[in-house]
Amino acid sequence: MKKKDKIIFTSDDADQDSHASPDEEMAKQQNEQAQQIEDTGSVTPTKGKHVIHCLTIVGQIEGHYILPPQNKTTKYEHVIPQLVAIQQDPDIEGLIIILNTVGGDVEAGLAIAELISGMRKPTVSLVLGGGHSIGVPLACSAKRSFIVPSATMTIHPVRMNGLVLGIPQTLSYFDKMQERIVRFVCDNSHISADRFRELMMATGELMMDVGTVVDGQAAVDEGLIDQLGGLGDAVRCLYDMIEEEQRQQKEEAQ
Repeated sequence: MKKKDKIIFTSDDADQDSHASPDEEMAKQQNEQAQQIEDTGSVTPTKGKHVIHCLTIVGQIEGHYILPPQNKTTKYEHVIPQLVAIQQDPDIEGLIIILNTVGGDVEAGLAIAELISGMRKPTVSLVLGGGHSIGVPLACSAKRSFIVPSATMTIHPVRMNGLVLGIPQTLSYFDKMQERIVRFVCDNSHISADRFRELMMATGELMMDVGTVVDGQAAVDEGLIDQLGGLGDAVRCLYDMIEEEQRQQKEEAQ
C-alpha cells in the first residue's frame, strides 16, 4: 500500500484569509450585504457617518398564517429577532424603517410596532408608496416619522377574512382590537383619538369600504406623520438624533 503524504499547514497558510486585499474585503462585505438583503430585506451599512440599520417593511405583513407564494410579504418572525438584535448590538447606532405596505395581520403588525416604539435607540420611519391599514401604526412607531408627498395611507376599521361567528362577542372582540390600534396611534403621533376614529369610519371616501385615504401632505396636516421628506431628510434626522444622544451620554458621564 502506498503511504499517503502528510499535509502540513503552516502559519502562513492559516493567515491567508486575514491578509486579504482591500478589494477582496470590500467584495466580501458587498456579498454579505447582498445576502442579508435577500434573506431578511434589511441591510446594515457601515461606511456612513454613523452605523445605522435599514429595515424594510413591504408588501403584506404575514402573521400566524402563511400567505400564498405569489404574495410579497414581510414575515414577523424575521423582523422581531432583528429588532432585538439591533437594540442589543452596541455597534448599531440607529434604525431607519422603510415602509411600502398594504397592511396585513393586525396582531403581527401591532407587535412589530410595539417593539419599535419601545426601542431606546434613535428610530426614524419613512413611508414610500403606501403605509396602509396596520402600516399606519408601524409608521407612527418610530421616534420621528417621514412621508414622501406621493405616498398614501389608508385608515379603516379592523376587518377579518374567512368564517366569522355572528355573535355579540365577535363584535366586542373587534371593538377591543380597534381600540388597541387607536390608542397606539394616538400615543405615538399628534392626532387625537376622536379625529382618528372619524377618519376610520368615514363613508364618503372609499367606494367599497369604510375609511379614509390621505396623501403625504394630508398625513402631516392630520398629525399622523411628523413631516414631509425623502430618504436624505430621514437619514439626516437620524444622524442628528444619534449625535444628540451621544452628547447626552457624555454629559451624564461627566
